[in-house]
Amino acid sequence: MNLILTLFDRSLKLQRYPARLQDKSQQAWDAADELIIEALEAQPQPCAAGKLLILNDDCGALTCWLSECRPVWSGDSHVSRLACEQNLVLNGLSPDDVTFCDSLILPVSTFDLVLIKIPKTLALLEHQLVLLQSRITPGTRIIAGAKVNQIQKSTLALFEKYLGLTHTSLARKKARLIHCTPTGKKDDASPYPSVWKLDGTQLNVHNHANVFARQQLDIGARFLLQYLPEAANKEVLDLGCGNGVLGLSLLDRSAPGKLVFVDESYMALASARLNVADNFPQHLQRCEFIASNCLEQVGSKDLDLILCNPPFHQQQRITDHIAWQMFVEARQALRRGGELRIVGNRHLGYHNKLKRLFGGCQQVAASNKFVILSAFKR
Repeated sequence: MNLILTLFDRSLKLQRYPARLQDKSQQAWDAADELIIEALEAQPQPCAAGKLLILNDDCGALTCWLSECRPVWSGDSHVSRLACEQNLVLNGLSPDDVTFCDSLILPVSTFDLVLIKIPKTLALLEHQLVLLQSRITPGTRIIAGAKVNQIQKSTLALFEKYLGLTHTSLARKKARLIHCTPTGKKDDASPYPSVWKLDGTQLNVHNHANVFARQQLDIGARFLLQYLPEAANKEVLDLGCGNGVLGLSLLDRSAPGKLVFVDESYMALASARLNVADNFPQHLQRCEFIASNCLEQVGSKDLDLILCNPPFHQQQRITDHIAWQMFVEARQALRRGGELRIVGNRHLGYHNKLKRLFGGCQQVAASNKFVILSAFKR
């Protein structure tokens, strides 16, 4: 697989994160990255240091290409940030030249150039465009890019509503660009986070824009909630926590000694923190919220219980390597006798993975679509 992006007699070596799990069928940039770079090179305009904002740069292709502008990188994926830092170093560039910030806030500054990779979730794009309103001027150049099938009328309508006049380029390499010209000062409020009641409880569930199953409880988590184990005085970790509903339900039913929420989405962690603070402020001090690639950034090695509803998507990709990495690292983080309890689609065959890792697993419950599995570290 080609790991070298070459354009205009310049080359960048780019890898997904972590490099050891680089998928040979997937490269670390796409056609939209190439079209954005070509548009910038065709009409070069000076950009002062710190005046370039790059949103949702999945693996850092744009950030590496434009690192001399000392850009601001913003996105909701901690794995994407790690990939960007990895690729800067790989190309002899300094991560210190980039200002990294999460998707919830932008620096108090105005930008001359804004580059946007259209995210999978339109709600995240909407939130980002609202934040941009106070960070741009009528002279700001805004270029967005994505695969053709990601740019719908609803996508263009968001740019028109929140920023200004919008037009698209012709499609090339199954991708196209959006060019937007800001028109006047707008000051809309973000419609996020949203909030709803968890069925059968008095718990308020807050959800920032990029949280999976933002408007209702996802059906896998709903099934697992019926089969949560006893967690009194245990050290528990909610892996891939999303809005934290599994950990939140444990706090409602028992009293874990410590509860760690882990996700690679900054908005997921912010939602989980908000949900604990709103529903159980007295328990907030026993909770920890960690942005991590699976369990990579989690130091604990003596957990009693790990709960997990594994994702099988990473950004735009369908993959099972995340679940496998979660299971491997969960086993390492559990104490002897500790339990990993997961929910997954029946067809994914997670029981085979757990048997290989743990030497066995038990089926706790099953439905037509889902299975709940339990594995103990021997």
